[in-house]
This record gives sequence, structure tokens and C-alpha cells, in this order.
Amino acid sequence: MKNFAALTRMRIQIAFRNKMFFFFVIVMPFAFFFLWLGVLAKGIPERCAFYLGPIVAFNVMGSFWGLSATLVLFREQGILRRFHVAPVSASDLLASSIVANYVLTLPIVILELFFARVIFHVPSLGNPVSLFILVSVGIVSFGSLGLVVASVTNTMQETQVLNQLLWLPLIFLSGATFPLAYLPRTVQRFGLFLPATYLVNGLQQTVVNSTTPWSRYVEILSLSVWACLTFFLSAQLFRWEPEAKVPRRAKLLVAATAIPFLLLGVAENMSDRVLREARTALETFNSSSPSSARPASLGMPGKPAGVKNPSSGNQN
Repeated sequence: MKNFAALTRMRIQIAFRNKMFFFFVIVMPFAFFFLWLGVLAKGIPERCAFYLGPIVAFNVMGSFWGLSATLVLFREQGILRRFHVAPVSASDLLASSIVANYVLTLPIVILELFFARVIFHVPSLGNPVSLFILVSVGIVSFGSLGLVVASVTNTMQETQVLNQLLWLPLIFLSGATFPLAYLPRTVQRFGLFLPATYLVNGLQQTVVNSTTPWSRYVEILSLSVWACLTFFLSAQLFRWEPEAKVPRRAKLLVAATAIPFLLLGVAENMSDRVLREARTALETFNSSSPSSARPASLGMPGKPAGVKNPSSGNQN
């Protein structure tokens, strides 16, 4: 345990020296926080509450990018080789990376919640237990995704390409940038197969409706199972030396980590639970906005054209 603590402390110190990790963990989260709440939500407390969950989720998900890029950079620079000569296993190094990422990310989330309350006067931050569990599980699960990316890519360029391919669907199709209920119906259905959708929805429902951990058990359990799968796979594929190349067929194993959300997506498409919650949150947003009667625009979601009130039972 003492060696693990020392390794984690060293990982934190090295992370602060890495400009890429510093940007994705600290600079980018605050930039999007003030952009969404200050510009799109225009500082209106009720609208800020609607956006706060997705913004926190955006921050939590973004940690995978910095973590994957940092590990690949360490391998290319021979830093991982130095760790390898010490009595450190791949699991120890990866676990310390997750803990270091957690220690670096959690204070940023806490600061965002503090600023939301003090600067933007968000009425309530929701159930603190649900919020803590979802944020913690989210940091670990998406951090584990970063470990998988670092384990299956051979160069920094390849890592950046794969990160982009993963990042764009995660933020644009899950409700992290645009409200899920505002997206086309087909996109909503596809979004139910993405892990980001469940993190975004869980955090938004927690902030807006103060939901309990038990009511968010689907999100918490699915992300926890996914974290275990991705961490196990990354430990199996991890390489210390830059000369060691991962076989192409090994990258197909990454698809196996999507199985929990493939099954969950099918179930959620049949039940419509997440989509109903997203529509209800959007309706609450519209009813609380002083300008909800005006046409929809960026930062004022409104109802999508052709979508009737859910109480009528007819959605476009």
C-alpha cells in the first residue's frame, strides 16, 4: 500500500508537468462551464440547473482524453520503462493512474458545483449522495476507457485519432452538449447505446429532481460494470516498451467492453425511461424560462418542431 501511494503521488506530480493533461483536466472544463452557464443559460438559475448535470458529465468524461494521451506519451518517452524496472505491475500502474485522475478531477467538479451555487445561484445541487456516487463512478469508468485507448494504440497520432472518434459521439449524441430530447428521434434512440448518455441523464436528474441513488441504480450499475471490463482489458493489453506493438486483432477486444451498453440500449429503447426523463427535464426547463414562448434557439432548447406534449402520447 505504501508503494502504491508513492506511485500515485508520483503520477499526480508528473501529470501537473504535462501540458496536455493540465489542459483537458483543468482548463477545458472551466471554459465549457462558464460558456454553458454564463452564455447559453444566460446566468438564469433554473436554466443553469438544467445545464449543470451535462456540464459536470462533460468534465468527468473529458478526463479519459488526457489520461490516454499521457500514458502513450510516457511510453514513447521511455518513462514507463523506468516504472517497469521497479517492483510495479501493470495493474498497479493503471490503478494508480485511475486514482491520480480521480484526485485531480474531483476538486474541479467540486469547484464547478461551488461556482454554480455561489455565482449562478443554482437553487439546489440535488441529492449529494447520488451526485458523489455518479461523479465517482463516472471518473473511474471513463478513466478506464482512457487506459484501454492507451493500451491499444501504438503512437500519439493514433491515440488522438481514436480519441476523436470516441469523443465526438460521446458529447454530441448523449445530451452532454445539446439536450437529448431536442435531438432527432433516431439520434435519441442511438444515444441510448452510449455510456455517456447514462452519466449525463443520471447527473441531470440528480441536480434537477434530487433523485436518490436507488432510483439511479441502472446508471450506477452499468457504468460500474463497464469500468471493471475496461480496466481488466487495459491490464491485459498494457505494454511498457514503445517497441512493443499491439496486434490489430487485439483492438477488436475493445468492442467487447460495449456489450453492457448494447444490452442496456435495447432494454431502454423498449422502456423509453431515459427519453421520458429527458423530455420531462426539457419541459421543466421551458416552463421555468421567462422567454419560453419564443422560438427555440441555442441556449433556449424549446420543443423540437413537430413534437407534441408527451401527455398526448404522440411523439414525433
